[in-house]
Amino acid sequence: MTTKKSTDKKKNYSEKTISLKKEIEKLKSEVQEKNNKLLRSIADFQNLQKRMEKEMDNYAKKNKEKYLCELIDLHELLKKAFSDENPKEGLKLIINNLEYFFEKEGIRRISCIGEKFDHNIHHAITTIENNEYEDNTVVEEVKKGFILDDKLIRPSHVIVSKKKEK
Repeated sequence: MTTKKSTDKKKNYSEKTISLKKEIEKLKSEVQEKNNKLLRSIADFQNLQKRMEKEMDNYAKKNKEKYLCELIDLHELLKKAFSDENPKEGLKLIINNLEYFFEKEGIRRISCIGEKFDHNIHHAITTIENNEYEDNTVVEEVKKGFILDDKLIRPSHVIVSKKKEK
């Protein structure tokens, strides 16, 4: 009887061992499969990064080319105006072309003379005493300010009024 019990224990032990070995092999296979998926995902991500970098470079080059063509046109117009007998007409054409370019690109001038001083869009270079205007009113624009698509790209440099003290 003791031998039978011992054989049963050995049989149970070997069945458990076999079952555990199968489970280990199954887990190893799952880990290997997940590892392969992870490596493929990493490779896909790296390829996407490279493709995005290439697209960004192409976009930057096209954008640069676009603006350089505009500058080349401006250069040609300046040369033409310089050699003209009446350069005023050529300069007028250049100014019109620049204004059209600004409009096309969404650049707007800030209107400021007679407006209340706003530190968000104006840069005060000085104040002058003047009773014709209320305090903190822009009386003169020294340098024009510009907005690009609702974002300030250059503030207006202005002179602001201040009431004369009595």
